[in-house]
Amino acid sequence: MTASTTRRSTAARSRITAVAAIAVVGALTLTACGDQTNSGSDTATSEGTKATGAPLFDKLPENIQKAGVIKVGTDAAYAPMEYEEGGKIVGIDPDIAAALGKELGVKFVFTSGTFDGLISSLNTGRQDVVMSAMSDTKARQEGLDDTGKKTGDGVDFVDYFTSGVSLLVKKGNPDNIKSLDDLCGKKVAVQRGTIYHDTFKAQAETCKKDGKGALTIEAFDTDAEAQTRVKSGGAVADLNDYPVAAHIAKTAGGGNDFEVAGGQTDAGPFGIAVNKDNTQLRDALKDALNAIIENGEYQKVLEKWDVTNSAVTEATINAGK
Repeated sequence: MTASTTRRSTAARSRITAVAAIAVVGALTLTACGDQTNSGSDTATSEGTKATGAPLFDKLPENIQKAGVIKVGTDAAYAPMEYEEGGKIVGIDPDIAAALGKELGVKFVFTSGTFDGLISSLNTGRQDVVMSAMSDTKARQEGLDDTGKKTGDGVDFVDYFTSGVSLLVKKGNPDNIKSLDDLCGKKVAVQRGTIYHDTFKAQAETCKKDGKGALTIEAFDTDAEAQTRVKSGGAVADLNDYPVAAHIAKTAGGGNDFEVAGGQTDAGPFGIAVNKDNTQLRDALKDALNAIIENGEYQKVLEKWDVTNSAVTEATINAGK
């Protein structure tokens, strides 16, 4: 997979559905807010802001103001970050987006597709942003693939969440996996088109160099398939962001299918991806994120999903490495 469509930093991420993008629209219902400006100055607000009641509406590009929506590309198979429930896309990302929408006066409309096609959907204009637990990396910012080859213009990120990665193993950890080094001589499963796949490839080279036995990698279109392979005993581990791995371990099979092996490592930022030429939208999102951090709505979302240790204290742009 190319770096422009991968998920995390040096050791990291990933995700469903079919190879072709599946359009499942989950429009998050957002109500217009009252006066949320810190200054409370009506004289400084425009007619647009007055009409929507949202303090940052005028920060948005004119086309989005007219549409009243921000189109979001996601891979809705990555609970608890985003997943489908009752015909809607729900999770941490949609809830954060809903809070942002209150500040901006627009709806965030999520459409699900395969993870490795999300940045393409952004570049072609099908989506305005990508919000899919996507790791902010220099490679993605610069439009580089995993060989360092230029494949596009890259994207800008508004960083809103921090996560490390963890190994997911079968309940009881029968192979006593505690770290990546314990994978040498064994078989792992992973979602294709993710940075996690790259992490396993790098570990395979380490195993080979150290003479510890070959690491065999099975890559699948979806993370669900990789999980099934681990559950059946066909592979010893999958790799995921810590919140996702912990959620899977807690919920799959009533908590009886998997467990997280070892600790959380290589923490890095998730970002909302925006085209580099759409700086107005990028900056509006940054302002909205800072607003919900300040007013406490951001913290409420993280508390709801029990991921407060992944909070950021302020919005940043392109902070990934």
